[in-house]
Amino acid sequence: MSSPALLVIAHGSRDPRHAATVRALVGRVRSLRPGLRVETAFLDFNGPAVSQALASLYLSGVREVVALPLLLTRAFHAKADIPAVLAESAVRLPDLSVRVADVLGPHPLLVSSLERRLAEAGVGLTLAERATTGVVLASAGSSDPEAIAVIAEIAREWRLTGWCAVRPAFASAALPRTEDAVRALRAEGVHRVAVAPYVIAPGFLPDRIGAGARAAGADTVAEVLGAAPELARLLLHRYDSASRPRTSHTALTA
Repeated sequence: MSSPALLVIAHGSRDPRHAATVRALVGRVRSLRPGLRVETAFLDFNGPAVSQALASLYLSGVREVVALPLLLTRAFHAKADIPAVLAESAVRLPDLSVRVADVLGPHPLLVSSLERRLAEAGVGLTLAERATTGVVLASAGSSDPEAIAVIAEIAREWRLTGWCAVRPAFASAALPRTEDAVRALRAEGVHRVAVAPYVIAPGFLPDRIGAGARAAGADTVAEVLGAAPELARLLLHRYDSASRPRTSHTALTA
């Protein structure tokens, strides 16, 4: 029996860098699992839409799909938007079975990817260098308390790996802002301050993170996670977990 296809569902953006980054990440996933059918869909701004991608898979003979939210936390898009578009498609495609994978975060591979981006930006990762470096974990932000709590917990856990401080910050919907977190670390006497964007692709909010970090005098601003190899491996991990046989699963049924 063939494996379910993987449909990666991204948010979408008017910024063309967003879709290009998502497609680069999906391309890396394909290269890691050559026999797996992997497609991309977007909730907004870019195409194909989720309904279009599912219809295309169905017309090509696919009957099982794992829908993977390309999201770092379980917030509104994961709890409302994606279930809604899948429910709409259920009416048109009653024979298509869809399992919904977990969102990407939290996971140790994401922390590894954050550290990769910091190292690429010139931040030292030895214990001695961590001990004099404060990190701002800068998320896009959410009004969902669960998502905010997850970011705060990631910061607490990451701090235990030797950084002198790790502070959460948000580009929208929650406080503190990136620039405020940078200034707070400076006021506490932290020698070096690095900002690690906890976002997948470039766009308006990641640009806001970078601008705030630079305005507040951060020493280093890392790149977004992008098509990092750790992220591609995490997508396959979520796919494999959702693909395993189980007693019940989410299906496209009316």
